[in-house]
Amino acid sequence: MTATARPSVQTIVAPGGERLVVLPEADYQALLDAVEAAGDLAAVHTFRARLAAGEEELVPASVVKRIVDGDNKVRVWREHRGLTARTVAQAAGIAPATLSQIESGARKGSVGILRKVANALDVDLDDIA
Repeated sequence: MTATARPSVQTIVAPGGERLVVLPEADYQALLDAVEAAGDLAAVHTFRARLAAGEEELVPASVVKRIVDGDNKVRVWREHRGLTARTVAQAAGIAPATLSQIESGARKGSVGILRKVANALDVDLDDIA
């Protein structure tokens, strides 16, 4: 079914007076696909608007690859941002040794500390937890 083609439909009136529409399964699937595509397009427009407003960012594939490969997320984001460990620790209000332990995996870091680190890195907590 093209964007301008109309599906072949049959209208039925149920015993209660409700009007029902019957259409070929292929036409029904085409309608579902069109609705999904419209939703995807709306999501793309929303993302582009948020990106233009500085509310979203594009993450380089190299950053994603390091995280997928198991590198410490805090270290990956810190290095991606071009920040030193001391700068991030100061911005988060934690000791540099604490950040070093989190980055090395020697320490997990509480939710509160990770939230401060996430804020210092300008990422969501989910990005580093």
